[in-house]
Amino acid sequence: MKYLSTRGGPERLSFEEAVIQGLAPNGGLYIPAAIPQLPPNWATEWSSFTFPQLSFQILRRFIPVSASEGGIPDADLKSLIERSYSTFRDPQVSPLVQLADHEWCLELWHGPTFAFKDVALQLVGNLFEYFLQRRNAAKSQGATPDRITVVGATSGDTGSAAIAGLRSKANIDIFILHPKGRVSPIQEAQMTTVLDTNVHNLAVDGTFDDCQDIVKVLFSDKAFNDQYRLGAVNSINFARILAQIVYYFSAYFQLQKQLGLSTASSFPPEIQFVVPTGNFGDVLAGYYAKRMGMPVQNLAVATNENDILQRFWKSGAYEKNSASSQSGHTSMSQVELAQSSLDSAAGGVKATLSPAMDILVSSNFERLLWYLVFETDTSGSDEERASRAGEQIGNWMKDLKEKGRFAVSEEQHKLARRDFSAERVSDSETKKTILKYFSSPPSAMHRKSYLVDPHTAVGMCAANRLVSSNRSATHQIILSTAHPAKFSEAVVSSLESAGAQFDFDRDVLPPEMHGLLEKERRVIDVKLGQQGGFESLVENTKAVIEKTVGASQAQSQANGAVTASS
Repeated sequence: MKYLSTRGGPERLSFEEAVIQGLAPNGGLYIPAAIPQLPPNWATEWSSFTFPQLSFQILRRFIPVSASEGGIPDADLKSLIERSYSTFRDPQVSPLVQLADHEWCLELWHGPTFAFKDVALQLVGNLFEYFLQRRNAAKSQGATPDRITVVGATSGDTGSAAIAGLRSKANIDIFILHPKGRVSPIQEAQMTTVLDTNVHNLAVDGTFDDCQDIVKVLFSDKAFNDQYRLGAVNSINFARILAQIVYYFSAYFQLQKQLGLSTASSFPPEIQFVVPTGNFGDVLAGYYAKRMGMPVQNLAVATNENDILQRFWKSGAYEKNSASSQSGHTSMSQVELAQSSLDSAAGGVKATLSPAMDILVSSNFERLLWYLVFETDTSGSDEERASRAGEQIGNWMKDLKEKGRFAVSEEQHKLARRDFSAERVSDSETKKTILKYFSSPPSAMHRKSYLVDPHTAVGMCAANRLVSSNRSATHQIILSTAHPAKFSEAVVSSLESAGAQFDFDRDVLPPEMHGLLEKERRVIDVKLGQQGGFESLVENTKAVIEKTVGASQAQSQANGAVTASS
């Protein structure tokens, strides 16, 4: 299995190279050269597997066995997976909870930081460590060890999950950029109270899109990237998507078991997955599961008021603002293009109760776009079609940066609507949904009220709206992305009418979070320069990384390089 860039080019990388590199030099995202298909008897043979066993079967189809091909031998892969999920509080890892006859919730927040991103980032952290150790073990005694500088942007949950996966790992520094004042107090505390010397939190004067664009600019700066060996933990890294495919299969088997259905049946249950969506990585994992051969009727994209994705499924146009596109610019540098993108979208990101979805441009959507182009182009060889798809994606991304929009063809839009639907949910609807499920359980199957975070509530509201257009036999599985304790302000404000019946600290806050807000913190502010603008944020971020990693490298060399036992 090789990996190619969504923006074309002859480069074909091994899995190891794709994970370590994260983002392609041309700005594209890595995707597998082909989507592997499930074996004939998967539905029966895998039905009793644990989550780690399912994970091994899925990952094995994307990762070669041979180390010489950038793969991972069976024993090592199984060990990595077992270690990654040993930290989860539920033996199912992602348990499926029934809410009503045809309504289910897939709880993805039983990991160390109480968010769905733990499922992927516990594994990604171990993959980084594994590949680094293997590379350094092959070096001669006395050689300088390879290091990785992980740089990521977060709207809240990615940061804490990435830090939990990478803290204290040898030869790795991790820098997490978050928009100052735009993450929940619990999310900020989960990141900034981790005092391990290799963990660095940067609070950026700007939005999540600013943080994400800074990361993309750093990765596109070849000299900077080469010097500091940047690695990605955002969902631009395909390993993140790969790990998330697994819980779709887990949900499928849990549903069959709870319904008492035979896995050998020729008529599997009809399933619609409803996914709270920001950067598009979570729902994209479901798309890969479907393309591999898992029966999925529909993937529903649930957005908040930052609704670029919902507007795309309605119109076929992908545009930052619903207003008319702005005049184009030519001969712009990467930094200037990013600055133009931010300027054209001034005020475009609306702060909502579901901040992890407050995103103007969904990075992972580029991967789906590539498949829409590739699948609707039926002439020539696969290599020729892949080349044309990469060229088209490159043109669209250029249009998005310079003009603020692009549009797909009618055929491509029709293909997108075949597999997906999309709904937009307002803040007022989010609050009403939180209260509804807390105070009025949908059925007697759930004996006590069910409390959810605002992102999950967005998914629930969208699911309720979609019921009327579904077939009566359809089971809706809503992905629950975070524990409600991570968004205390939104939850408490939604439940004000519940009065004395609700006590947040007593009823919601997990023991692991008690006293978290009072702990010592370490964070570096990245401020706008005197001239302001996006470029000053980039330069100030670079300065922090250069100073910090330079000190780490000096310490590493002082401690002595690779020893014979390493």
